[in-house]
Amino acid sequence: MGLFSRDPDSDEDTDGTALLQQRGFVAGAIVVVALILCLVVFLVLRGGSGSPSATPSRTPSTDAPTGQPTDVPTDEPSGPPATPDPTATSTTPRVTPPPANNTVGGCHVAKPSQAIPRYYAPTAVTWQFEGNMLIPLQVAGGPAATRPNGVKYCFAHSPTGAVLAAMVLLGQVQNRSIALDVLNERVVPGPGQLKAIAQTKADLATPADTTDVQFVGFKVVSYPSDGSQAIIQIASQLGDQGVGALLVTMQWYKGDWRAVLQDDGSFNGTVEPDILSSLNGYVRFSGSS
Repeated sequence: MGLFSRDPDSDEDTDGTALLQQRGFVAGAIVVVALILCLVVFLVLRGGSGSPSATPSRTPSTDAPTGQPTDVPTDEPSGPPATPDPTATSTTPRVTPPPANNTVGGCHVAKPSQAIPRYYAPTAVTWQFEGNMLIPLQVAGGPAATRPNGVKYCFAHSPTGAVLAAMVLLGQVQNRSIALDVLNERVVPGPGQLKAIAQTKADLATPADTTDVQFVGFKVVSYPSDGSQAIIQIASQLGDQGVGALLVTMQWYKGDWRAVLQDDGSFNGTVEPDILSSLNGYVRFSGSS
């Protein structure tokens, strides 16, 4: 007898019973299928991975690197450049010499830079022989004019202009052919000027000193905010005698820098310059190689 057959001799209403039997069969089948699926899943999981500890962790590592970069760049300046020994002087790159007379540089500059050159030498400088000594020339700082007798003048009203004026004056005053003209035109009038002129006239009657003197550096000792005066230490190589330093006072006088001499006719109150053991604190500035 089939599960879904109906007895024709039965007087009872078997429609409801058959329906219940049919629904019970379907429910039972669903339960069986569900159990089979659970068993399959269990077997697959058990046979796939060995143990729970083998499952990779999804938590990211939080270990921080222990090594830190050591070559971190910095924009902070390292301070003024180190000054080597006085025998290792550098030279300024040679450029086209400025014209002997021009109307754009030197004392013609209306508002020159007032920066004091403490660490670096003036740029765009040409070195020219004055007798046996090299002197610096610059379009911006001066000299911007040369008289027929050869005396150079017209320097910028600035710290750099004062440095250039002092060096050019020292270079030209040792040139015996124009020394008296330089003292007359490039020195502030006073007792010191008269004394220096008298002494120079006497020196011209004697043989010239053959010591080779060349500039090697400078140091701006004083420069007030009004630019009325500049005190500059000029360092020079004195042949094989070493490096000597001469203190020079420059004054802004009648539109240009001129030297102020002591009453004895010297630049610093003594004839002999101070001998230096090094150029520490000086700006190296030289035209000699």
